[in-house]
Amino acid sequence: MLTLDPVSLSQHLIRRESVTPDKGDALDFLAGALTTLGFKCHKLTFEEEGTEPVPNLYARFGSEGPNFCFAGHTDVVPVGAADHWSVAPFAAEVRDGQLFGRGAADMKSAIAAFVVAAERFLASRDTPPNGSISLLITGDEEGMAINGTRKVLDWLNERGEEVDMCLVGEPTNPTAMGQMIKIGRRGSLHGVITVKGTQGHVAYPHLAKNPIPDLVKVLATLEGSLDEGNASFQSSNLEIVNIDIGNESHNVIPAEAKSRFNVRFNNEFTPESLKAELSRRMDSAGVTYEVDWWLSGDSFLTERGPLSDAVSSAVESRLGVKPELSTTGGTSDARFIKDMCPVVEFGLVGATMHKVDEHVAVADIHALTDIYEDVLKRLIG
Repeated sequence: MLTLDPVSLSQHLIRRESVTPDKGDALDFLAGALTTLGFKCHKLTFEEEGTEPVPNLYARFGSEGPNFCFAGHTDVVPVGAADHWSVAPFAAEVRDGQLFGRGAADMKSAIAAFVVAAERFLASRDTPPNGSISLLITGDEEGMAINGTRKVLDWLNERGEEVDMCLVGEPTNPTAMGQMIKIGRRGSLHGVITVKGTQGHVAYPHLAKNPIPDLVKVLATLEGSLDEGNASFQSSNLEIVNIDIGNESHNVIPAEAKSRFNVRFNNEFTPESLKAELSRRMDSAGVTYEVDWWLSGDSFLTERGPLSDAVSSAVESRLGVKPELSTTGGTSDARFIKDMCPVVEFGLVGATMHKVDEHVAVADIHALTDIYEDVLKRLIG
């Protein structure tokens, strides 16, 4: 059996500099630890034209159902300006009860908690569990998420292997452990608007057509609320995030103007109905435009049931706090997993994720490990 505690295992993972996409060092170390525990490990590398190959890991202990899956990612965002950190970003140093390092919060410490919770759960039993434990760990969550979780799920489907319930270890708690379990997420729709004109000299506007005023008219139609939200979700929200003219000259009318926007949308919309509503608004500007759409994830809601009840009860039992069941925040790979099985998210405090001096409390890592072990006991014990 392993001799590492969850903090030591977190440090080992953080010291693998797996800036997205993970090239495999952290995943290989993780596979070695899981193999020691008796998990059957599959390292799965996927790629598409124009993208980097990405290694992923699927590990399973047992063959009977139900198959309870821990899911997460070993890739991390870049450190930014390393000299702004008070500690070396990948040294995994513990100071004053806090573990520092890129990935400490998001989410290598949660992965360590997965492993140690599984070890303790299996070691506490004289008989096999009433089901299987699996881990689905990708190296491609912080990047394009093309060659990661979605493709592992496709691989599982091709093998006829089912996941019956899944817990994603994203850092769900805003400021303190036990505050929040994610039971759904808003979807994310991107759009790029292009308005074309005719380039020319600013002194001869009659010989040119400036696309900028028309782009402004289109963007003005996107102002205003999309919906009021509902009992499960906050309202949908559109943000214009970029305007690109590509013109550095003071005396040239540009030939083209572009703008990019993002909508975080709730289940009041489907992707299709949202596109239709936005197109209706933009058409009302009465100008010629083009729009390219990219859907990075649909909205979803996991209805309350055995999975959310088990996680909520484990949190309350271990911490004495009743967590909020929430759908706030950004997207995660749960948006792919929800197509296979019920999925919820619970992890560490996310206040410093992606920031300089990312860190989590050592005590919180131990608490999370206890909660994950409790969840296993409640669902397949």
